[in-house]
Amino acid sequence: MGLIRSGNRRSRRWVKQSSAFFRWLHIYISMISFASLMLFAVTGITLNHPDWFGADKEVIRDDSGNLNTSWLVDDVNRLAIAEALRAKHHLKGAVSEFVSDSYECMIVFKGPGYSADVFIDRNSGAYSLTEIKTGAVAILNDLHKGRDSGTAWSWVIDISAVLMIFVSVTGLALLFYLKKRRRSGLIVTLAGFLLLVLAWAIWVP
Repeated sequence: MGLIRSGNRRSRRWVKQSSAFFRWLHIYISMISFASLMLFAVTGITLNHPDWFGADKEVIRDDSGNLNTSWLVDDVNRLAIAEALRAKHHLKGAVSEFVSDSYECMIVFKGPGYSADVFIDRNSGAYSLTEIKTGAVAILNDLHKGRDSGTAWSWVIDISAVLMIFVSVTGLALLFYLKKRRRSGLIVTLAGFLLLVLAWAIWVP
């Protein structure tokens, strides 16, 4: 009998300690990931309805100028050209494309909610620029998708996704410690999963 009671005490202690650990993990992961959860939740709505929030509006600027022709002969000096354009016209984003042939160079600057296309005549150094800017909502939408936002932001998305998985898993783990709500909670969890599958099967073409 003493061994049984000792085993029961150890079992109850383990349950109590593991429950406290999962509760601690769930709370602090939720707090750490709160900002990213809100960002991806809100932008899920703005992505789905861009016209509601003005995300489809663009501001277009056309400009032109001349570059040093020594940068355009033989081996094109890509760095000098890109930095000169960036400094003169306050261009943003990273250079996503730089294509040159015998007659022309094309440079594309890209960033979240931003693009700038430059076409340069290699003989004269004359160029034309078209810059397109969007509002804050469109920028957030591009951050949600990881579009033109760089490798570091791609890591932010991956880490945020992992944290969301941990929040979900630790929340589900906590449910198993609530005897009175365990069954109903699991049923609701399963129902939510089935509703998602059903919505996909019925409404997605």
